Amino acid sequence: HVQLVESGGGSVQAGGSLRLSCERSYSAGFWCVAWFRQAPGKEREGIAAFYTQSGDTYYSDDSTKARFTISHDRAESTIFLQMNNLQPEDTAMYYCAAKVTLCSPLTPSGSRQYNYWGQGTQVTVS
Repeated sequence: HVQLVESGGGSVQAGGSLRLSCERSYSAGFWCVAWFRQAPGKEREGIAAFYTQSGDTYYSDDSTKARFTISHDRAESTIFLQMNNLQPEDTAMYYCAAKVTLCSPLTPSGSRQYNYWGQGTQVTVS
């Protein structure tokens, strides 16, 4: 079992940057840790994921990869999401999620395979 705590959200102007952090409690084994977001009235959207065993990273699409970067600390206990050139459409609640072993697709259906979730951190871009 694992606990996840997000931080780093806030309000920024368009074109600004934020770095979100997901602090993960230690649990033996290999994990996938991912970032999702959800805006009011919209479907939950996957952003990026990191698999601890291989070090592989995944992004929902090329547009996301151009502005967002997922990374981790040395101990893999904290997963970061660097967000650059933020735009109003990026306004959403951002969530950290995790599951045992292999990453699932960064889709609404795939998101259901992540069974550990943080409380979320709000990002507002004006």
